[in-house]
Amino acid sequence: MAQQNKRQTSVLQSLDWWTIGIYLALLTFGWFSVCGASYSFGDNVDLFSLDTRSGMQIVWIGTSICLGFVILMLDDRFYDTFAFVVYAILLLLLFVTIFNPHEIKGSRSWLVLGPLRLQPAEFAKFATALATAKFMSVYGYNIHRWKYFAVSLVIVLLPMVFIILQKETGSALVYLAFFLVFYREGMPGSVLFTGIAAVIYFVVGIRYEEVCLWDTPTSVGKFSVLLLIHLFTIGMVWIYCNNRQLCTHLLAVCVGVPVLGLLFSEYVIPFDVVWVQLVVSALLLGYLLWWALGTRIYKYYLILLFAFGSIAFFYSADYMLNNVLQSHQRVRINVLLGLEEDPSGAGYNVHQSEIAIGSGGLEGKGFLNGTQTKLKFVPEQDTDFIFCTVGEEQGFFGSAGVLLLFLALILRLIHLAERQQFRFGRVYGYSVVSIFLFHVFINVGMVLGLTPVIGIPLPFFSYGGSSLWGFSFLLFIFLRIDAGRNLLRN
Repeated sequence: MAQQNKRQTSVLQSLDWWTIGIYLALLTFGWFSVCGASYSFGDNVDLFSLDTRSGMQIVWIGTSICLGFVILMLDDRFYDTFAFVVYAILLLLLFVTIFNPHEIKGSRSWLVLGPLRLQPAEFAKFATALATAKFMSVYGYNIHRWKYFAVSLVIVLLPMVFIILQKETGSALVYLAFFLVFYREGMPGSVLFTGIAAVIYFVVGIRYEEVCLWDTPTSVGKFSVLLLIHLFTIGMVWIYCNNRQLCTHLLAVCVGVPVLGLLFSEYVIPFDVVWVQLVVSALLLGYLLWWALGTRIYKYYLILLFAFGSIAFFYSADYMLNNVLQSHQRVRINVLLGLEEDPSGAGYNVHQSEIAIGSGGLEGKGFLNGTQTKLKFVPEQDTDFIFCTVGEEQGFFGSAGVLLLFLALILRLIHLAERQQFRFGRVYGYSVVSIFLFHVFINVGMVLGLTPVIGIPLPFFSYGGSSLWGFSFLLFIFLRIDAGRNLLRN
C-alpha cells in the first residue's frame, strides 16, 4: 500500500524537477554567454533581435523547451519500442550526409534545408543511446559473451564511422564515451585499461620519438613505450593469472636485457636498443603462447592479444597521425604535445582563449565588458570556445559556478540512472551521463589548453540549434523514462 501511495497519475508530478532546474539554469547562463561572445564594442543592437546570434539563441532555447515538453508527453514505452527504428532513421541521415554537396568549414556534416541547417551527428547521440540501451536490455544479454559485446560495439561504432566519413572527427570521438557505459554494465576493466594504455602509448611515443636516450641513437619514445608494454603485460600476468614465477622470469628478461643493451650502446658500440626490445617482444609473445598452449588457460591468450595489439597499435600510431588525421588536426596534436610552437596558426585559438580566461581574474570584467571576446580575438568564441567568454566576463568564481552546475547535473543523472528499475533505463541514463561528461571535459580542457582542439560544443552554452536540440532530446528522453517509474498505468 505504501508503494502504491508513492505512484503518481501525472508525468509532471513524477518528473525530477531538480534536473529541470539545473537544465534551465544552464540555458540561462548559456544565453548570457552567447550574448557576451557575439556582442562587439560600439554595437547598438537589440540582444533580443532575431538578426543577432543572441536573439536566435532565444529561439533555439524556446524550441528546445517546447520539444522537451512534447517528449515528456509521450509514453516512456515509446522510446523502448521504437529505439531501433529511431536509430535506423538517424543512420540513414548520417549516410546521406556523407554525400552532402554543402561543405561548411571543411566538414560535410550539415544538411542544408533552405534557411535551416541541421547536423544529424548531434541527434545520432540520443538515437545511439536508445539503440544501445534497447539491445543491452534484451533477455539473456551478457556483456561477457563476445557475440553480445561485439554487437554492442557495432551499434556504437557504425555512426562513428559515418561521422568520420563526413570529415567530422571531433563529433565521432564523442562515441568513445559509450565505453564508460559498457564498463558500468560489466565490461572487464582490462578493456578500459587497454584504451587508456593506447592513449599513453600514443602521447609518449609521438612526444619523445625524436629525443635520443643518452648518447645512443635510441629513441626515448620508442624505448619507453616498448618497456611500458612489457611491464603492463607482466602486470596482467600477475593480476589475472597469479603466476609469480612466470612474472619473475619475464621481468628479468624484459627489463634486464634492454638495460644491458643500453649500457653496451652507451659505452661500447652505439646502436638502436629498440631492436633488442623488439627481439625481447618476440620472445615474450612466443613464451606467452607456449605457456597458454601448455596450461590451456584462456587468460594467457587474452594477455598475448593485449601485448601483440599494443605493439601493433604503437607502430601504426605514426601512420595514423600522418595519414589518417587531417592536417589541421595533426598540427593541433603536435602543438598540444609541445612538438610545435604556433601561436599565430594552429595554437592561436588556444593561446587567445587562455589570455581571455586569464584576463578575467577572480571576479571577471562584467557582462559585455570583456575585451578579448568583444574585439573578436578568439575564433569560434560563441561556439566551441564559448567557455573563454565565461572566464573573461565572470572570472574564476563564475567559471567555477558553471562547472559546479555541470557537476550537479552529472551527479543528479547518475542518481537517476542508479534508481532505474530496468536495465533499459539504466543503460540509457549512463549513456546520457557519459556523453555530457565527455563534452564538458574535452570542451573545457581544450579551451584551457589541456586537451586537443577537436571542435565539440559545450552543452547548453555553445550557439546553435542542432547541438541544443540534440542535448535537450538526450536529457528529456531520460527524464521521461525516469518519470515512468512512478506512474500509475492503465
